[in-house]
Amino acid sequence: MKHQRTWPEHAAVLPAAPMIYVAWADGTLSTAQLQGIRDRLNKIDGFDDDCRAAIKGWLDPDQPPSPPELQYLLNVVRRSGQRLERNEKMSLAELGMGLVAGVDSSDDWESTRNALLEIEEALGVAGVEESREMLAEAPPARAASEPVIPRFDGSALRVWMDQPNGDVRERLRRLLSQADFEYSYGTPRSQFREQVLEWVRVLAQHGFGSLGYPKYVGGAGNFGAFLAVFETIAFHDLSLVIKFGVQYGLFGGSILFLGTRRHHDKYLRQVGTLALPGCFAMTELGHGSNVWDLETTADYEVSTESFVINTPTETARKEWIGNAAAHGRMATVFAQLRVAGDSFGVHAFLVPIRDDEGDAMPGVRIEDCGEKEGLNGVDNGRLWFDHVHVPRENLLDRYAQVAADGTYDSSITSPSRRFFTMLGTLVGGRVSIAGASVSAAKSGLAIAVRYSEHRTQFGVAGLPERSILDYLTQQRRLMPRLATAYALHFACKYLVSRFLNRTEEDSRQIETLAAGIKSYTSWFAVDTLQACRESCGGQGYLAINRIPALKADTDIFTTFEGDNTVLMQLVAKGLLTDFQHQFGALRPWGVVKFLAERAAAGAVKFNPLWTRLSDDGHLRDPDFHRAALQYREDRLLQSLARRMKGRIDDGMDSFDAFIECQDHAMSLANAFVERVTYEAFDDEIAECPVTDAKPYLHMLRDLFALSRFEADRGWFLESGYFEGAKSRAVRALVNRLSGDVRDVAGALVDAFGIPEPLLGAPIARSIDPRISDVPRCR
Repeated sequence: MKHQRTWPEHAAVLPAAPMIYVAWADGTLSTAQLQGIRDRLNKIDGFDDDCRAAIKGWLDPDQPPSPPELQYLLNVVRRSGQRLERNEKMSLAELGMGLVAGVDSSDDWESTRNALLEIEEALGVAGVEESREMLAEAPPARAASEPVIPRFDGSALRVWMDQPNGDVRERLRRLLSQADFEYSYGTPRSQFREQVLEWVRVLAQHGFGSLGYPKYVGGAGNFGAFLAVFETIAFHDLSLVIKFGVQYGLFGGSILFLGTRRHHDKYLRQVGTLALPGCFAMTELGHGSNVWDLETTADYEVSTESFVINTPTETARKEWIGNAAAHGRMATVFAQLRVAGDSFGVHAFLVPIRDDEGDAMPGVRIEDCGEKEGLNGVDNGRLWFDHVHVPRENLLDRYAQVAADGTYDSSITSPSRRFFTMLGTLVGGRVSIAGASVSAAKSGLAIAVRYSEHRTQFGVAGLPERSILDYLTQQRRLMPRLATAYALHFACKYLVSRFLNRTEEDSRQIETLAAGIKSYTSWFAVDTLQACRESCGGQGYLAINRIPALKADTDIFTTFEGDNTVLMQLVAKGLLTDFQHQFGALRPWGVVKFLAERAAAGAVKFNPLWTRLSDDGHLRDPDFHRAALQYREDRLLQSLARRMKGRIDDGMDSFDAFIECQDHAMSLANAFVERVTYEAFDDEIAECPVTDAKPYLHMLRDLFALSRFEADRGWFLESGYFEGAKSRAVRALVNRLSGDVRDVAGALVDAFGIPEPLLGAPIARSIDPRISDVPRCR
């Protein structure tokens, strides 16, 4: 066995022990550097031959100390340092001299002190930190057990954010928190579908499904309450929210908004109680978002007074139809209405697809879409129709009627206007998905913030480990997204208000608004949940902590109820023209005159003083925020108009001109949504009655605006709206605000009002998140 080095019991050499330990523990010193340290120590007055021999032995580069020897040397330092008063700012040289204080005061230690100072400088290490770590004999007490005390009570803020329909939300939270709604993991798909169906049935039994239907069919006549329910269910299982939305929103909503009183009386009571499960069959394999050109046909047959529904080609099959694969018994089918060879465009028809025993009706073929990335509690299916006859009264005829003799009539003369009016049912779906997307993001943020507050990792040597939410990188991941979640909460509230109070005059503006906010929120949810997953490390990857399911389930939000990329282009077209988008056509008819007018208006102006101001007062001024967001939108709109006009003037078709400017159109749509979102947030803060929460809402508002400026700082710099110093100041202020929001992040996510059973994640609880406990799930 190799002989272990010992430390000489001589006070003169004791001050060198910390330096020698750090020299080897650092592990990066070269042979020459070790020789230099040895030479400096050998020059110290008062060293005898034994001292020099010991130093030579401990600093021999050809024979480095073994791990036990190095630990032995550390123990020498710690034992000798027990008499010291702990000083958080003690350098290595001061530590070495402190080890002999009071041991032998007769010697002159000046040469030793000077040598130690030279060595500490040569080592190039953080001497204060090295000293503190060497004297920390035991691991420090963990800070994770210390509760994070919020600076304000989030409960009053939650009550305000719940409005309107706060009572409905609270009643639903209590129901969803019951044991019947506990999460289960690893459940087979067929069993999961039945579980979700049962959850939908329970919600119906408590009246939640029919909230939006008229009182004369057993409803509450409160569509705003229905939207609040949809948003709140999204705190629970997202398969449930989609199944609920398909049944009561899309299927029932199509009957409510496209049908007439006789349809309401015949069907809505059954729909609202789940006695009649149904589907919304619009999407086709070959056309997706292009509803105008759907291939499914509905030919009126005078002799039988019926419509013949047919799938003429394989690309005309109905695809991704929720409720179709297992449970639906009737579908609202969108098809091209044809009477005596004349086509009148897309209309909606009620088509039975299963009988009471659950078997497919004659002429109807149903196929299961199969396993999906997420939402496997929803039975998505495919539908084909082989000349299926449905009675004439099954046409949902609020906007167009077909008489027994085949006479077609509509109060809306324009085919395109009639088409868009009928497709207004999609707006409610997009409004719902926007709210659900924000709810899913809130769930992920609540889990990640709570975990990050209590999870500790690393820290200053000799001190307790730090909460990972103290790190700027973690704050940067979560705090701007938390601010955005708050901003989008109020943007969705604004959208709902506009939607519920829409008139014929502003309906197209609301469709533009819904398309933009749906796209922005669903993209935000996907991005935020990924950031939350990474913020929780391996724990965020565990199914039991919910983030994986939230990620998988929300991924499809970006493409259903309209593909986000298509919708954002339609937003841009809505801003370019005086009328709403045409689904899938991408032809801004009448745009030439409009573009000419916009291009002639010239460039927008801005305050040149603002390009260089960079103080906090200016950067946090809401007038500056509003002006910058409005300027970006206006300039993008006018430059897009000029780009398109130039191409059209050169003879290019408006369709192709728009395609060549799609990147520009996407930037414009994004700028529009962010401007609307900021204004909705700022306006709501002004009305907030919770005075102790207002400073934190202002903080969130500012962080949202500045993080958006930072994300698009390239554009602001290129346009001359920011100078370099201002851009750097924005980045620095985002850092500081992220730290400020961190201090109240726990209270802010509590204000989302997500009950713990709905959150369902063990790591979101106020315990050491590294300790496994029994989760509340099956």
